[in-house]
Amino acid sequence: MSIEVKVPELPESITEATVGAWHKKAGDGVDRDENILDLETDKVMLEVPAEAAGVLKEIRAKEGETVKAGDILAIIEEGESAGSDNADDQDDEPQDDEGEESAKAPEKEESKAKSSKKSDDEDSGDADATPSPAARKLIDEHGLDVARIKGSGKDGRITKADVQKAVDESDEEDTKSEKQSAEAEEKPAEKAKDTPKEESHETADRAAMSTAGDRNEERVSMTRIRARIAERLLDVSQNTAMLTTFNEIDMQSVRDVRARYKEKFQKDHDVRLGFMSFFVKAVIEALKRFPIVNASIDENDIVYHGFYDIGIAVSSPRGLLVPVLRDADQMSYAEIEETMGDLGKRAQESKITMDDLKGGTFTITNGGVFGSMLSTPILNPPQSAILGMHNITDRAVVIDGEVVVRPMMYVALSYDHRIIDGRDAVLFLRTIKELIEDPARLLLQI
Repeated sequence: MSIEVKVPELPESITEATVGAWHKKAGDGVDRDENILDLETDKVMLEVPAEAAGVLKEIRAKEGETVKAGDILAIIEEGESAGSDNADDQDDEPQDDEGEESAKAPEKEESKAKSSKKSDDEDSGDADATPSPAARKLIDEHGLDVARIKGSGKDGRITKADVQKAVDESDEEDTKSEKQSAEAEEKPAEKAKDTPKEESHETADRAAMSTAGDRNEERVSMTRIRARIAERLLDVSQNTAMLTTFNEIDMQSVRDVRARYKEKFQKDHDVRLGFMSFFVKAVIEALKRFPIVNASIDENDIVYHGFYDIGIAVSSPRGLLVPVLRDADQMSYAEIEETMGDLGKRAQESKITMDDLKGGTFTITNGGVFGSMLSTPILNPPQSAILGMHNITDRAVVIDGEVVVRPMMYVALSYDHRIIDGRDAVLFLRTIKELIEDPARLLLQI
């Protein structure tokens, strides 16, 4: 029975997607619910699983093509398995007469020969072995030949451990080969010392291009998410009256609290105590005092939100994403840290969903993790404000008439001046400063 693999229903506000990487090729066997390709949308990467076990008979949408919900991506022939051999099946059937037995003798001999060859090549792997999804990904990353990998899983299935072993062995062979080459050729060896180890086919290709000349160019298509980010950033600059105000925060008190309680906190809650949970709590308290900063514009109306859904900007291989902590005011410090850790991990693995990104009334972005000293964060529409955190640097400051060294952080608040006045923006940021510099005020809400 043939099954059509179609583009699933796309998330709200998304009308089309781009075919990403195919994890299977025509003729490969697939398991039920196994991810066979990725679809890239404006915001998230969607996995398309096989609806049934069988063989991927036909691929109808190539990588890079634009597709819409309901479009046919591929055809799966249900019930078949990769590498099936009818002759082998016939060998198992009972024979009723000597004539039929004689007629099929050559087939048996051929089957024996195949079996013997497979036994001889066992150490070199099995071309018909099907890798697990994790193994397939690792194979593609390192450009390995499946036929040279011996599977240790059920029915000869290639596992991730098998691939990792092959990678290690390949690295050892490469190292040995490089050493022999260096000994044989003196001049090339001198040049080879400064050549970084090849990490991927793409890296090697680009390296080859760079050695061909100093004025090479490379043109690549924007990913769908990158194009969407560009569109939104341009929209912000054209349709908002964005302004930024700055301040600096003495982080010594928070540092002292973390140093005193971080071990017990991690032991009790099984999660690390970071700076972000303090800032989330401080932002929520400041939003309660200045509701206009938690509001948004809808045509000619100002919408005041009576809840606190805080977006946390995180980087991912596909670009900047802003998953949301829903009802963050009801979360404990441990719950905030745990949720952020989970969202960050899933962002790196491209497993963020549309539900993770929907909504949000205020955003926090931390450029300090990359070493940024000061920047102007851009609004995340339809939100009206965003807080930018930066790196913590020991600086000389004057406290009570004396010059002392303190761990200082610059913070920036970008806001939509159409609804937020400068006074409210400055006082909002100052409130965050006061709460962070005296964490006890967060508990007492004063």
